[in-house]
Amino acid sequence: MSYQPIEPFPRQTFPTQVHFDRSELSVIMSLYGRMVAAGEWRDYGMSSLRELAVFAVFRRTAEHPLYRIEKRPKLRHKQGQYAVVGTDGQILKRGKDLKAVLRVLERKLIRSVE
Repeated sequence: MSYQPIEPFPRQTFPTQVHFDRSELSVIMSLYGRMVAAGEWRDYGMSSLRELAVFAVFRRTAEHPLYRIEKRPKLRHKQGQYAVVGTDGQILKRGKDLKAVLRVLERKLIRSVE
């Protein structure tokens, strides 16, 4: 019988690339569809990188993104793994719940009716 030492703090393994899963994309695409219908957004792009996944939103295709929705799994126990980043790189909202983080963008849909 061979002895296997027990590792007191098992290492967390992260995938080689970070992706949005189906439920996360469903929430993001729901917001995206409403913003397209309102005429605010026109295009999007997705990137899956080693440490983060990015969903970038554009007003026109050839521009810099208006907003970036980022997922960083390594921050899930600290500030939260989801963040909305503005054009200038400022973090508008960060948290553990994607729907709560995306509420900062839903405010753009509320307009006063004259």
